Amino acid sequence: MSSLHIETTPSIEFPKGWKRRHLLDLESLTAEEITILLDTAQKLKSLTNNCKTKVPLLTGKTCANLFFENSTRTRNSFSLAAKRLGADTVEFSSSGSSVAKGETFVDTAKTIEAMGVDWVVTRHSTPGTPHLLSRELGCSVLNAGDGPHDHPTQGLLDMLTIRQHRGSIKGLTVALVGDIAHSRTARSNIWGLSKLGAHVIICGPPTLVSPRWTELGFEVAHHLDDILPRCDVLNLLRIQFERQKARPFPSVHEYAALYAMNGERMKKAKNDILIMAPGPINRGVEITPEVADGPHSVILEQVNNGIAVRMAALWLLAGAQQSN
Repeated sequence: MSSLHIETTPSIEFPKGWKRRHLLDLESLTAEEITILLDTAQKLKSLTNNCKTKVPLLTGKTCANLFFENSTRTRNSFSLAAKRLGADTVEFSSSGSSVAKGETFVDTAKTIEAMGVDWVVTRHSTPGTPHLLSRELGCSVLNAGDGPHDHPTQGLLDMLTIRQHRGSIKGLTVALVGDIAHSRTARSNIWGLSKLGAHVIICGPPTLVSPRWTELGFEVAHHLDDILPRCDVLNLLRIQFERQKARPFPSVHEYAALYAMNGERMKKAKNDILIMAPGPINRGVEITPEVADGPHSVILEQVNNGIAVRMAALWLLAGAQQSN
């Protein structure tokens, strides 16, 4: 017998400060809007018994997942989020689709929309693709990752996890470590965390961290050991070899020696440091097993919070659609 049950009388009030119909990036959101998303995610997480039970807040609505890049966590997380709120889902994959027969991306999206969907969740290798769809479609568009540009729900779930452990993000020192140049997760975190008052350090090899981040007011570092004692949170980013045209450092072994979070480095860190990673993690490259599975790691909590954040995004965008 299924462990899921239907909650017939969910109680949650739609926030007055939310009016957006699309979620495309975190750079354009205000601190108030980010806070609304996080607060709503926390409420929905409680309402659904830690994202395990269903509430009929979005019954009769349909979410279409249009993924033109491979995804496991994000696609499944969006699907579960929709289903937890009572919505239906349509799953689309570019392989074997009309796109392979020459149909344009926009025409494919419009065809899916014509089936009566309320949201299109899209992942694409080209930056700006969700923004294009938001101008072409009448339904709400959610960015599930557009190349190396942005991944707003990943940034939000990271911030939700931090807030659950620290109460507030303001005043914390958060380091994003690794492949900044190719990381949409890094960009979402940089904008979101800074808007909520965190001190953000961008750390990695010079070939993967542009010095121009300093022009925008962020601290740039190239040696993890130099900044580690100051950090309240470490977010360890995967080296994205699939997006790199040339190897940005001599060897994986050298990268691990300089930037991997391991048992020895944990001794230099604060006693209550949070260790995060957006996944998939490369054990022994960005993080060693004893740290990934240790008491400071909140990696699996991030996965669970991804469902909560995506429930919040779907619910808020649906409410904004109805009010317009």
